[in-house]
Amino acid sequence: MDALSVTRSDATVTITLTRPERRNVLALDVLGALTDAFAEVGRSDARGVVLAAEGPVFSAGHDFADLAGADLATARHLFRTCTELMDTVQSIPQPVVARVHALATAAGCQLVATCDLAVAAASAGFALPGGRGGLFCHTPAVAVAQAVGAKRALEMALTGDVVDAATAQAWGLVNRCVPDEGLDAAVADLLARATRGGRESKGLGKQAFYAQVGRPSADAYALAVEVMAAATQTDDAREGVAAFLDKRRPDLS
Repeated sequence: MDALSVTRSDATVTITLTRPERRNVLALDVLGALTDAFAEVGRSDARGVVLAAEGPVFSAGHDFADLAGADLATARHLFRTCTELMDTVQSIPQPVVARVHALATAAGCQLVATCDLAVAAASAGFALPGGRGGLFCHTPAVAVAQAVGAKRALEMALTGDVVDAATAQAWGLVNRCVPDEGLDAAVADLLARATRGGRESKGLGKQAFYAQVGRPSADAYALAVEVMAAATQTDDAREGVAAFLDKRRPDLS
C-alpha cells in the first residue's frame, strides 16, 4: 500500500511509513498493514528490523478521521487493532529499532516506545498531546509509562508538551540521541550489535524478556529459570558453551 514500504538489505528489513503529506497518521488500514508487515518479517530469516518514516513528521498517531462520529464498537476496534500492532512488534523474534528523525506524537510516540530499541535525531521530538485536547492519550501512555516511568509519562500525558530528543534519551524513551546527520550510522551500529550472536537465542531472549518484565520478582525468576533451562538444550546454546570452553568463536545460526 502507498502508506508504507518494506525493503530488505542483507539480513535487515526496513519498514518505512511513506505518507508524509498526512503526517504518517496511523489510520486503521495503516495499522493493519504494519501488523502484517511485522508478522511477515517475524516469519522470515531476517535478523533485524528498522522502523523508519518519510517527511517532516515521524508519525502524528491515530487518524481522527477514523474517530469522527465513531460509535463505541468502532472505536474499540480501532484501539484493539493498534494494540495488536504493538503486541506484534514485541512478539516477533527480531530486534526492532525505531529510526526517529522527526516529531512522534500520540500513537506515533507509542509505537516508538514499543519498539525494542530507538535512535532519535537531535531534531526529533516526542509528545502525548491528548492532554491538551478532548481525548486523553490512554493507550499511548501504556507503552510510554513502561519506558519512562509513571511520573514522566504523566507529565507528558497531562501537559501534552513536546519532549526533545536529548530529554527522551535521559528519560529512557530512546536509547540514543545523535546529530541528524549521524542518524543512519547510529541506527546501523545499534542494530548490528543487537543482532550479533545466535538468531534463535536472541529471539527467545526477546520474547522471554517481554513475558517476565513487570512481573513480581518471584514470578519473573520462575519464568526465566524455565526458559533459560530449556534454552540450554538448543544447538546455539550448546555451540556457545563449547566454543567458550574451546576458546574459539562460536558458529551460530
